Amino acid sequence: MTVKNEKKNRAIFLDRDGTVTVEVGYVNDTNRLTLLPRSGRAIKLLNQSPFKAILATNQAGVARGYFSEEMIIKANKWLQTLLQIEGAFLDKIYYCPHHPKVGKKPYRSRCNCRKPLPGMLLKAAEEFNLDLTKCYVIGDKLSDAVLAKNAGARAIIVRSGYGAGELELNNRDSFLKKVFIAEDLMEAVLWIFDQEKINPVTRFFNS
Repeated sequence: MTVKNEKKNRAIFLDRDGTVTVEVGYVNDTNRLTLLPRSGRAIKLLNQSPFKAILATNQAGVARGYFSEEMIIKANKWLQTLLQIEGAFLDKIYYCPHHPKVGKKPYRSRCNCRKPLPGMLLKAAEEFNLDLTKCYVIGDKLSDAVLAKNAGARAIIVRSGYGAGELELNNRDSFLKKVFIAEDLMEAVLWIFDQEKINPVTRFFNS
């Protein structure tokens, strides 16, 4: 008996701070977490596309002792609430609370989930049956682009958050020539739709 190959899913992996939300440093209070302009509508477009919308974020503030892991959970729940207000949602949120050199165990750890290592994406690939070679990573740091490379996905860097500074600092990096640069999350999503021949629902970003 021949078993047919199961069709793999696709996802857009999003960084949190500086990509979906305003970059304010370490978020140790939910009042410090707010959406960037248009990011809610961009994720709403993803929700209506064939792609899963998945967050993958480093949160080493836990290892550094700046806040507890419970604070990350609260912040991410608040993020889902903010998105829900705009009719959007994240299919899953993955976070890495570790740091290889600071803090106490178990958070001081040379894990495989701290970006740019691909552990969070590999876990998502298993849980959502993803083909990572057909996925995208959007973030505001070079490490997000390296994460995409390490996972076999395609990379996009946004100029929001630390993006503009990262691009200026690394402007001679030949790797960046293969990375699409977008002004914000919405532009990144629309570029992906163009690459994938997906027609966006224009009323959401023209309103």
